[in-house]
Amino acid sequence: MNRTEALDIVKESIARVIPDADFATLGPDDTFRDALEMDSLDFLSFIETLSDRTGVRIDDEDTPQLTTLSSSADFLVARTQ
Repeated sequence: MNRTEALDIVKESIARVIPDADFATLGPDDTFRDALEMDSLDFLSFIETLSDRTGVRIDDEDTPQLTTLSSSADFLVARTQ
């Protein structure tokens, strides 16, 4: 998976949890919780959706890497190499 594909999957996964997410205003390093007002349940749903869509196992210790578009894409690229 390349970075562009990873970013698309991250955005699609977020959109399934927060359908009105405005990606035009979400910077690559803005945290989802702040920029999208994502609460803990939304974040958990995002993690589950991301894992289901990619087949990548995401453990609790991985979640700090999944808080921004940039870090989430980097995580997916590294895990799918």
